[in-house]
Amino acid sequence: MKIKEVIAYLEEFAPIQSQESYDNCGLQLGDHSQEITAVLVCLDCTEDVVQEAIDKGCNLIISHHPVIFSGLKSLTGKNYVERTLLRCMQHSIALYAMHTNLDNHIHGVNFQIAKQLGLNNVEILRPKSGVLYKLIVYSPLGAIADVNAAAFSAGAGNIGNYEECAFETKGVGSFKAKLGANPAIGKIGELEKHEEIKVEYLVSSHTLSTVLSAIKKVHPYEEVAHEIVALKNKNQTEGSGMVGELENEMDEVDFLHHLKRTFLCGTIRHTALLNKKVKRIAFCGGSGSFLLPDAKATGATVFITGDFKYHEFFDAEKQIMIADIGHYESEQFTTNLIADILKKKFTTFAIQITGINTNPINYF
Repeated sequence: MKIKEVIAYLEEFAPIQSQESYDNCGLQLGDHSQEITAVLVCLDCTEDVVQEAIDKGCNLIISHHPVIFSGLKSLTGKNYVERTLLRCMQHSIALYAMHTNLDNHIHGVNFQIAKQLGLNNVEILRPKSGVLYKLIVYSPLGAIADVNAAAFSAGAGNIGNYEECAFETKGVGSFKAKLGANPAIGKIGELEKHEEIKVEYLVSSHTLSTVLSAIKKVHPYEEVAHEIVALKNKNQTEGSGMVGELENEMDEVDFLHHLKRTFLCGTIRHTALLNKKVKRIAFCGGSGSFLLPDAKATGATVFITGDFKYHEFFDAEKQIMIADIGHYESEQFTTNLIADILKKKFTTFAIQITGINTNPINYF
């Protein structure tokens, strides 16, 4: 099994195009054609994690956080990033990162938090907009089944919990083939009119080219008439943070104890108690303070995330309780998620989760 095969599978699940503009996901070090011996999954790739990979015979490390996050002007070992990279190069260990593309996935990092807390009715807190298209294709009646099958198998027609969604309209298409054409129907220089189906699909920007290519392979016409329309609709299956509900409401203090036990927090930094029952909860793995307005707008009682700054706590304005459980603590279950994704597909090499706690923050 080669690294490129694993990458293709991971990016089919969490497309690299869905990462945020500031991010640096993907293969950061290594050869796509390298054979895999074993994989080590971690949240952060550090020098200790690389040594663990060496000891366990792993030549691919998949981390959540990218080792290379900003530009490198030299590689001399002057900091932990450069030393980590040099150590990997010396032992032919490849590095791959799944960061905000996994954060933004509906079954990604934040869904893991929801599972740990036992939340129901989970949905994206801030769905992305500008990532959906309407693809319109015109097909002869006899080919519509093949066209639909190709489109759906390539990822078209997914809306929330529904798949194979499309809208069809019957009409009459007309054309005249010019010299040099090779028409499937009709003759050169003669006007042809045939019943056709106009079919419309909702397609993600990440799969648009794949869907169109799949349709062209099965469509009988030499020239496939189609339209691509950019939509402003929000994609309810892609975006930042999540919101969900507890099965049974809890007192605030009881919930904080539950939160601390579940995420093994050294401490929880939180705003004042609101004397409300906790039922609806907003949350974001990692650094999610930018989602506070969205969390408040949902009517959630609590917003769980990490890395809140001092003055940002004031922005709760007694409308919601902020519970900062820590960056590492909120994302610690991501390693299990990545490992589970891999294990569903690959059985020819070992997939191991790091035994090293890479949290740089300690509590006294």
